[in-house]
Amino acid sequence: MLETKTPSAAPVLIAGGGIGGMAMALTLHQIGVPCVVYEAVPELQPLGVGINLQPNAVRELYDLGLDDRVLDRIGIQAREWALVGRNGREIYAEPRGLAAGYRWPQYSVHRGELQMLLYRTVLERLGPGAVQLGQRVTGYRNGEEGVTAQIETRDGQRREAQGALLVAADGLHSAVRAQMHPQQPPIHWGGAIMWRGTTPGVPIRTGASFVGLGSLKHRVVCYPISQPDPATGLATINWIAEITVDNSQGWTQGDWNRRVAIDEFIHHFAGWDYGWIDVPALLRGASQVYEYPMIDRDPVPTWVDGRVALLGDAAHVMYPVGSNGASQAIVDARVQGAALQAQGVGPAALRAYDDRLCADISALVLRNRGAGPFGLLGLVDERCGGVFDDIDQVVPKAEREAFMARYKAAAGFAIETLNAAPPTVRV
Repeated sequence: MLETKTPSAAPVLIAGGGIGGMAMALTLHQIGVPCVVYEAVPELQPLGVGINLQPNAVRELYDLGLDDRVLDRIGIQAREWALVGRNGREIYAEPRGLAAGYRWPQYSVHRGELQMLLYRTVLERLGPGAVQLGQRVTGYRNGEEGVTAQIETRDGQRREAQGALLVAADGLHSAVRAQMHPQQPPIHWGGAIMWRGTTPGVPIRTGASFVGLGSLKHRVVCYPISQPDPATGLATINWIAEITVDNSQGWTQGDWNRRVAIDEFIHHFAGWDYGWIDVPALLRGASQVYEYPMIDRDPVPTWVDGRVALLGDAAHVMYPVGSNGASQAIVDARVQGAALQAQGVGPAALRAYDDRLCADISALVLRNRGAGPFGLLGLVDERCGGVFDDIDQVVPKAEREAFMARYKAAAGFAIETLNAAPPTVRV
């Protein structure tokens, strides 16, 4: 455990017990700063579906003591990222993680299992009182020497907590962000609808491949999030089916996350059987399917107000097209931890964190809105309507590779840069 420049007796308050909030708690504990996490739900459960953790985030988990011996229990090391056209032909493929030359793997994991791993680790290292469930941070007041968090319990009681800083990792509907930026625009929906589920299946291609199949506005993504069962050979395959529709009337379904029947949407993917993958069978194999609009928020000019800082989705919720939402939340926590080490537990550290990340990640939010790495599918659509025999005649190899290199550099996981960078947090 490393002393910070100017340790504070008052704890850092963390709003939200998701991946970002738990990563922040573990980082603070690592650098010797006391903290308390306030989470609105009365009981944490392994909710959600599959996500990818990029090597830049996996590196940070390793530095927290959560290496492959731990992560291999909840996920699988990814080996390939591939795009395939609507005709079933490959557009682009590249190795990922260790196979690509990174010093750290990329992981495909169940989001809820990762959250529960972090939660258990927080309780083990910080003690059972470090996470206060059933308590939602609804607002704050900045002071000269500290910050006051306003908290509401599940039974409607209101109270206040005093801390040195407040880190708001309270997600898309962040109450702290709403107070910090009361004029922020509403949630932005660009017209894409996603249906998500998991299905037992035989992994395709390398056995640990992320595959995007279809066109820019009509596609399926799938990848395994578990090792195959030795008895059956079946792994848990995470999939996302997506179409883009007219969004001029806004989101009319009401719920942002609702369970739906397969027959409500499977007609969009009729005939998508290529032998090596049968998409309708994959979709029908899920026991539960949930519908989500693909949403984000317009960037804000700063993530900091005095002794309060936004983190993760509260700061930069983004389209899930680059597999970097959860990864960036982890990186946020580590960058903020490094700033606290260097500047002490106060507003100067939060300003340093803001200066380091806000502008660049805000640009990434907008880049993802423009399809992120799936923009390659858009190029193919523009040039040949998605029908081709030789992809090199449509988008030359050098152009495809340059496109992906630009995205990885913007997202913070360019291989050479990441491999050569010193540890974010000194331990």
